[in-house]
Amino acid sequence: LRRNRAMYFKDAIKKCEDLKIRRTVEALKKNHIEAFYAKTPEEAVIIFKDLVRENSVVTAGGCMTSIELGIVEILRSGVYNYIDRERPGITPEEVQVVQRQAFTADYFITGTNAITEKGELFNIDGNGNRVAAISYGPKEVIVIAGSNKIVRDAEEARKRVKEISAPANAMRLDCNTPCTIDGICRNCASEKRRCCTEVLTGYQRIKNRIKVIIVDGDFGF
Repeated sequence: LRRNRAMYFKDAIKKCEDLKIRRTVEALKKNHIEAFYAKTPEEAVIIFKDLVRENSVVTAGGCMTSIELGIVEILRSGVYNYIDRERPGITPEEVQVVQRQAFTADYFITGTNAITEKGELFNIDGNGNRVAAISYGPKEVIVIAGSNKIVRDAEEARKRVKEISAPANAMRLDCNTPCTIDGICRNCASEKRRCCTEVLTGYQRIKNRIKVIIVDGDFGF
């Protein structure tokens, strides 16, 4: 009996999560952001391949989810004209060139720090190149994110980024900022600070320029 109850509650929680994802997808669409719900990583890859034309010019911002799903390897397969800012041997000067090339690319692939149930994307950036490309430049933007990124509103989004995303990213990049020591964002004045520019992306004038693939599960941070 206890086992049946536990299974019932797990099913109920899963249904609630499913409904939250579907609400968020519909809210994004109302904001002229095309949105897709992938129930598995495999589904997400299929959607991605359907959206991005072969031989097109593609660049990418930081996206741990793309790495986890194997999409970065697909980009490097030769099917696309992928301008890779993380290729072996690339210099800091060349990275800056690639970041600027994003503005004239056919597709810009990126993650997002948070997605609100109101259909907004919330991002905090260090250099600002990622949020700039999301806002303007590339013909299309493909955002790939786990359902763990969904939050209620912009206030909750900012809290999530400050308490989870920014410190975790600083740790990943070995930035030696105060948050890498205790996991708490202190709005520091470090030269390697990762949370310098905040952008809330809401209603879009160019309908469906931004496309969001929400993958059911815990991906990225």
